[in-house]
Amino acid sequence: MRGLKFLILVVLLLLPGVLYGQAKVGTAGAQFLELGVSARAVAMGEAFVALANDATAVYYNPAGLTQLYDREVAFTHIDYPADISYEFAALAYPLYDFGGTLGLGVYMLDAGDITETTYEYPTGTGRTFGAKEYAVGLSYGRSLTDRFSLGVTLKFIDELYEAERASGWSADVGTSYDTGFRNFRISMVITNFGPDMKFLSESHPLPINFKFGGAINVLDGSTHKATLALEGWHPSDNLEKYNAGLEYSYGDRYFVRVGEKFNYDVGGFSVGGGLNLPLSSVHLRLDYAYRDLGLLEEAHRFSVGLVF
Repeated sequence: MRGLKFLILVVLLLLPGVLYGQAKVGTAGAQFLELGVSARAVAMGEAFVALANDATAVYYNPAGLTQLYDREVAFTHIDYPADISYEFAALAYPLYDFGGTLGLGVYMLDAGDITETTYEYPTGTGRTFGAKEYAVGLSYGRSLTDRFSLGVTLKFIDELYEAERASGWSADVGTSYDTGFRNFRISMVITNFGPDMKFLSESHPLPINFKFGGAINVLDGSTHKATLALEGWHPSDNLEKYNAGLEYSYGDRYFVRVGEKFNYDVGGFSVGGGLNLPLSSVHLRLDYAYRDLGLLEEAHRFSVGLVF
């Protein structure tokens, strides 16, 4: 109960900013930090803050790292329209002697070659330039009671635009409370909290986001399981957003997922599947997600995980 009381207290302290916030679209930089990194999570509409129980918890909720009992690595590749690619890698390492779980996350977005335009040459000068964004995060999650856990992530951020760059840091803080009923978890996290980043003479804030959600096993058999997850977001640069997702598993080996995102500018529906394959001393996880981006066509995500 102490963990639940603490969680409620934190929510109440943050509610004034959530209730009286205003949309400030386009005011935050480093937007690549808001791109979902897990094919599993994206297939569920990114309603994942309460469910995060794999290595991608370093991104979604570091408190979820406490649900890992084995070492795990995860890799994700994303193809976006306009030849933009996004790569993600994560490592989760339980500290058996010290307690808690340590995590490492690496993020890289490559916008490819961008055509240079000017007022004199609006269709292009004949020259191109590159744009890349990176982040490296170190996470730690620990159980404070048998049901309540806390996690923290510290990230170094670097944005490169040809010969110019902007660097900074941010922090994520997450909590998770297990009610003990059908694996029902209530979680919250605040992400990308940190100082403004400066590019040339201009400064821009980070895309801070407050997320609150829950996940419950609506079907909890030994062979058939289904998890329903709901989540609300309050980003610092936009209006509130809502996510819903469902994951069905057969024998904890075959997975089907579907999700929907509400109050978003682009797309919302997503679907995907996964395989969990035991291979001698390791488990191989393969996940795929498709998300409808409306006028921007679609985005495909592929994730690979190893548990050892």
